[in-house]
Amino acid sequence: MRIRPVLCIALVSALALAGCSKKEQAYSVEEVPLTQITADLAAGKTTAVAVTNAYIRRIKAYDGPLHAVIGIAPDALDQAAASDKRRAAGKSLGPLDGVPILIKDNIDAVGMPTTAGSYVLIDNLPAKDAEVTRRLRAAGAVILGKTNLSQWAGWRGTSSFNGSTVGGSPKNPYDLTRTPAGSSSGPGIAAAVSFAAATVGSETSGSVIGPANVGGLVGMKPTIALISRRGIVPISHTHDIAGPMARSVTDAAALLNVLAGSDAGDPDSKDADAHKTDYVAALNAASLKGVRLGVVRGVRGYTPQTQPVFDAALEALKAQGAELVEIPDDQIEDIGALMRVVLLYDFKQDVAAYLATTSPERVKTRTLTDLIAFHTTDAREKTHSNEVWEASDATTGFDTPEYTQTLAEERRKSREDGIDRLLAAYNVSALVNLSGAPAQPIPPDGTVNTTPRPPGAAPPCPCGPQMTLYAAAAGYPHLTVPMGQVDGLPVGLSFIGTAWSDAQLLSYGYAYEQASHKRVPPPAAKP
Repeated sequence: MRIRPVLCIALVSALALAGCSKKEQAYSVEEVPLTQITADLAAGKTTAVAVTNAYIRRIKAYDGPLHAVIGIAPDALDQAAASDKRRAAGKSLGPLDGVPILIKDNIDAVGMPTTAGSYVLIDNLPAKDAEVTRRLRAAGAVILGKTNLSQWAGWRGTSSFNGSTVGGSPKNPYDLTRTPAGSSSGPGIAAAVSFAAATVGSETSGSVIGPANVGGLVGMKPTIALISRRGIVPISHTHDIAGPMARSVTDAAALLNVLAGSDAGDPDSKDADAHKTDYVAALNAASLKGVRLGVVRGVRGYTPQTQPVFDAALEALKAQGAELVEIPDDQIEDIGALMRVVLLYDFKQDVAAYLATTSPERVKTRTLTDLIAFHTTDAREKTHSNEVWEASDATTGFDTPEYTQTLAEERRKSREDGIDRLLAAYNVSALVNLSGAPAQPIPPDGTVNTTPRPPGAAPPCPCGPQMTLYAAAAGYPHLTVPMGQVDGLPVGLSFIGTAWSDAQLLSYGYAYEQASHKRVPPPAAKP
């Protein structure tokens, strides 16, 4: 059972309102860039109401088998009409005014429940917006609705569980038998098939990069706390970050312009204002000229099947003037075991802190112990396992030596002995690598992981290290850009740098994108 009736009710209401505006001209949104919508709105070629209606119709027509959208905001058209009124009065709030954006359903937005994909939060109506949502509204964006996700951002059990009990099982629009990856599966699908101008996902250890990689998208995992985490259902305050997902680098940069900045509600974001910039203005198609880039091959997903696409991307970088430096495979190690320990400790404390912000009348659970009890007994939830939660619930606090020592070791190995060491030792400005493997077949829910991990520190994965984990553990920026397809399935090219190099990475990705144009729209959601 899913919350599709909420989507249906919202659509019926929205479409009924749409029918009242008979003079409204249809607006095609398929593959239309966010920046083009901005230009058309500014030029009076369309209206926010027309654009919003176009996305609503598209969701209604194509989302059935994809399971990308959990619900449409009941006031989406009201938001659009308010934007049109502002523009008519010469009071536009900026480039995103009237532009529809979908957000992941772990991000608070007034007027819609934040469920994290679980029925325990089905009545969780937040009293205030997350800072991400507040910034979007302040920029005039239309908060179009909420997208599906891996339940609890994929942090619950060790067996396969595609999607969520609330949103259902999402499908990859390039092949419905393949995974859209997680945990930002819904934002990834929605951006790929033009259900919104762009989307906002969130990541702890690859949840923006993974779906963008398999969805033919640009995905940006910013420097930690460049974007506030306040009002987002957490896994870990040391790793969590929201990020833009879009069909072009320019669109991702335009969204980051709005999302980035300090927030008193997230003390870790105190330095964001000092480092943020105009990410669109910083894009330069000639930015790769004379730049030294470190090439990392020995990572998960690098196979004889993906190597030709990666090699072609490297040739494109060289054609743009980049100097490539090969980095030996033995310079990268698997730090997944360290990260797991940190996340186990973080989640118990951080989820309780989030639950404390919810209404006790609407959300009865206050602790991780409460969550485990609900998910063990509720008929809709008990078919899925809770091993990760149980291991997390057994942790004993942030002052525990195991936690403090493991966090320090994880940061050292990923920062000064990891990414920063590689950048310095090989005299390169950024690292480039395959973002991941092509989308894999969706395993049946409940399938036991072939490499089960024990409750505590897991052994190294035999499938190789991930640069995605390095960037996530370090809290450093990571950008993926489409670089081609393998058997009709997209794969992405990653750019990873040191702290606050977000603008630089976006510019490198833009230069590659403009030289290669490797994004291919998915066959699903075609008229």
